[in-house]
Amino acid sequence: MAGMYFVSFALLVVAGFLVARSRAHGLASGNLGSLHSLPIYHGLFTAVAVLVPMLVVFAIGAPLVIQMATSNALSYFGPEVAADALRRGAALRDIQNVVNGQHGTSAISEALRKAADSYASTLRLGNWIVYGSGVGLGLLGLVVSLGRIGPGFRSRNYFERFVLVVLMACAAVAIMTTIGIIFSVVIETYRFFFDPALKGRPTIVEFLFGTEWNPQEALRADQGDIKTAFGFIPLLTGTVLITFIAICVAGPLGLFSAIYLSEYASRPVRAWAKPVLEILAGIPTVVLGFFAALTVAPFIRGWGEYFGLDVASESALAAGLVMGMMIIPFISSLSDDVINAVPQSLRDGAYGLGSTKSEAIRKVVLPAALPGIVSAFMLAISRAIGETMIVVMAAGLAANLTFNPLEAVTTITVQIKTILVGDQEFDSAKTLAAFALGFVLFFVTLMLNMVALHIVNKYREQYD
Repeated sequence: MAGMYFVSFALLVVAGFLVARSRAHGLASGNLGSLHSLPIYHGLFTAVAVLVPMLVVFAIGAPLVIQMATSNALSYFGPEVAADALRRGAALRDIQNVVNGQHGTSAISEALRKAADSYASTLRLGNWIVYGSGVGLGLLGLVVSLGRIGPGFRSRNYFERFVLVVLMACAAVAIMTTIGIIFSVVIETYRFFFDPALKGRPTIVEFLFGTEWNPQEALRADQGDIKTAFGFIPLLTGTVLITFIAICVAGPLGLFSAIYLSEYASRPVRAWAKPVLEILAGIPTVVLGFFAALTVAPFIRGWGEYFGLDVASESALAAGLVMGMMIIPFISSLSDDVINAVPQSLRDGAYGLGSTKSEAIRKVVLPAALPGIVSAFMLAISRAIGETMIVVMAAGLAANLTFNPLEAVTTITVQIKTILVGDQEFDSAKTLAAFALGFVLFFVTLMLNMVALHIVNKYREQYD
């Protein structure tokens, strides 16, 4: 039924647009200046008049029909099933299997058969009501909007107001989504630190300044006493170490390649070199993780043994090098765009004063592009901090407090992934620790963005 509804929806919208535009052309009689709005705006206004009521009817009616069908069907099993979420879900799956003919060869009870019949009939009747209401309101909107078409009708104004409302709604959704994410993380973090029912929860000082990370707990009585530790420092150290290695690789390579492509490369070279460089951004991180684990890590370990160094099979250096390769396009592409945006008049003025090309780049172009370059570096750093797969496959899961790049380390995001893998009970300190890590990571990236914003505002210059 949903497919038929949206086919009718699309046909009415397209028909309304074409009919309204044709009618506006007919009223103009070749003189478009006699109309307040162009014929295309009359068509768009009519299309919106059909689109909005049909979308509203479907968005409200479809979930309501499903809820009513589910409620009626579950009433055949008694109140004890409706009160138990697990039994209610199992009963609903059985009902849907019977309705879809996927119940197999097992016997169907009388209650299940009646529930399935009620579910199917309610769903069918409700869908037809939604379809009729939606199409009826769409036709009403079509008729009313066509009747308003005239030389003085301000269809452009109405359509632009609708677009403005849509844009504001999209912005509000983005803002509310951000607020919702922050509140969800903050609430669970508060539970992690202050819920007295949680066993083994740390204090804020123990979490922020602890030097041991071992979020394990005994699952059975015979496992004995397992030491649990929630020290954040080893994870922060591993994250900073790998990110530092990555930015040391990607920073010079990305910035120098951007300078070359924007200032020195010929058009043919730039035409193929820039897309090839940006291909790195499209490589899945799991593929880069395989490359780090199977190629880079053994190569580093081999060279370490050649020089008599003790290199772990999974090391921060291997993960950092491959992560640096991954974020090169973020720096090079954005820096290239920023450098190209510097007005040519600044370069010409530098050349007129006797500067060489390299002097003009160092003393004029790069200072002018510095805010954008800093933004590119901050974006790359944030991307490196949030990376997970490369670290899992190349650096491991060991939470070691070390600054030695040849040893195995882990990061904040890897531990969040590790804690939340599989079915979890959200009433344990181990699981809620992931939210505390997420909150601290959010705070760290916020501080980085504030530093970047300060640098951008300090060195920003306005050019004509």
